[in-house]
Amino acid sequence: MDVRQLAALVAIADHGTFSAAARALFTVQSNVSSHIARLERELATTLVDRAHGGLTDDGARVVARARRILHEMDDIVAEVSPADGDVAGDVRLGILGTTARWLLPQLIDGLAAAHPRVRVIVSEGNTSTLIPGVLEGRLGAAIVHLPVEEPELTLDPLFAEDLLLAVPADHPLAGATERSLAELAQHRLLLPPAGSALRKVIDRAAAISGVQLQAQSEIDGVRLLATLAMDGLGAAIVPATAVPHAMTGSFERIAVPELPPRVVALAAPRRPAPPPPTRAVFVVMREAIAARAHDQPGVRLGLDAFPLRRTG
Repeated sequence: MDVRQLAALVAIADHGTFSAAARALFTVQSNVSSHIARLERELATTLVDRAHGGLTDDGARVVARARRILHEMDDIVAEVSPADGDVAGDVRLGILGTTARWLLPQLIDGLAAAHPRVRVIVSEGNTSTLIPGVLEGRLGAAIVHLPVEEPELTLDPLFAEDLLLAVPADHPLAGATERSLAELAQHRLLLPPAGSALRKVIDRAAAISGVQLQAQSEIDGVRLLATLAMDGLGAAIVPATAVPHAMTGSFERIAVPELPPRVVALAAPRRPAPPPPTRAVFVVMREAIAARAHDQPGVRLGLDAFPLRRTG
C-alpha cells in the first residue's frame, strides 16, 4: 500500500469516475486503474463498484482513513515550515454561512498580508455537518455554534450573537418590536431540526419559559430558514447575522428577550496540536473578528457577550 494508491481512491470518491480522478491527479486513467487494482489486491476486497459507479462499503471505510493519512502528510510538511516565520501550507477551515458572510473577506485579506503562503480552503456548512468533518480529519478546524459535546475537540468561544424572530410583514406576529416565547408558542414556526445545536438553545429557553414551540417545518440551514421567512413562508427564529440589516423587504425583525444569544466557537482537534499554518489562521481570524464584529448588528464580544468562557 502506498500514498499514490490512497490518493487515487480519494480522487475517485471526490470526482466520481476513474477518468475524472485522473484529471484531478494530472495523470492518465490507466495509472489510476492500476493503483486501485493493486490496492484491492492488497486488501483482498473490492473498493470501487465498476458496474454502478461509486465506492463499495469497504471503499468508503478505506477512503475515510485515507483522507486522514493524506491530511496528516500535508500537516507534516506544514509542521516543519522554516523557523524564520515564513509559514506555508493549506488550512482546511469549515465555517457557518452566516459568519462567513462578514468574516471571510477580512480573514482572506489578513492572511494575504501576513502569511501569503498560507492558503485557506473553506467549506461552508452548519454545525451538524462541520463537527464530523473536524473529527474525521477532513477539516483542520471549524467555526461552529454551541452547544457541542465532543471530548476530542477544543472549543474556544469567539463571539455571541442575538437570536431574533424573522417574520413576514403580513404574519400575525408582525407589527411589534418584541414578542415573548409564550406568544410565539401560539403559532407554528420554521425551526431548526430537533437535536441540532441551535434547536437545543431554542428549546431550552422555551422550557425555562414553560412553553413548547410548534414546528411548521424543520429546516437544516440557518440562511435557508431566514430566506424562507423573508420570502413570506412563515416566522423563523434565526441569528441576527442571518438577516443582515442591509436587507430590506416585506419582513420584520422582532426581538425575543427570553432567547439567549448563541455562542459561536472555534472547534479544533485536541490532539495533535494544530500545525503552524493553522495557528496562523487562528491568529488572523481573531484579529478579523475584533475588527469587524462591532459592525455586525446583534454580534457582541468579550464578557458582555454571554458569558464567553472556555469549554474545551
